[in-house]
Amino acid sequence: MNNHLVVFAKAPRVGQVKSRLAADIGRIEAWAFYRRTLEAVLRRLQGRGRWRGWLFITPDDAGGFPSGWTVVPQGSGDLGARMDRPMQSLPPGPVVIVGTDIPDIARDHIDLAFRALGSHDAVFGPATDGGYWLVGLRRRPNTPRLFDNVRWSSRHALADTLANLAGGKSAYLLETLEDVDDARALIKRGVP
Repeated sequence: MNNHLVVFAKAPRVGQVKSRLAADIGRIEAWAFYRRTLEAVLRRLQGRGRWRGWLFITPDDAGGFPSGWTVVPQGSGDLGARMDRPMQSLPPGPVVIVGTDIPDIARDHIDLAFRALGSHDAVFGPATDGGYWLVGLRRRPNTPRLFDNVRWSSRHALADTLANLAGGKSAYLLETLEDVDDARALIKRGVP
């Protein structure tokens, strides 16, 4: 069985990425930040034999992503439906999903997540806003439906998802990181 790292990404198009950040700093600057972060995260997280890299993209027909990743359309539905798709459909083995708006994500985080799935059913990387920057499932002996009735983009997202992990299943929490959704978070990182 392989470890599967899934990166969820939007095509870096002006006006279609980082809308909350764009409201604070402008569309071009938000696009440039997203593009730089996307490229850095994809370069940093390539598996190099430790995991298989999957890039789940939106829109489904987007192109221009770097090599080294198996590109798959995210498909339709809300974020929960799109995140459930790789959990249910990828070949056997643990699955870890991350996004591209956590500039501090490192290979060590991914290594730790896969190690945690050796003794836990799920792993989460909590975000400071109540959501999460990483979610992973062991997917043995079955794959729970984690993403039903989650209040996305709210301070309840992690709690709602954990509530779906019922039946005595265990979860491991990684360190809390901050995603960059607005100018406050960008300034906090020291980016003018």
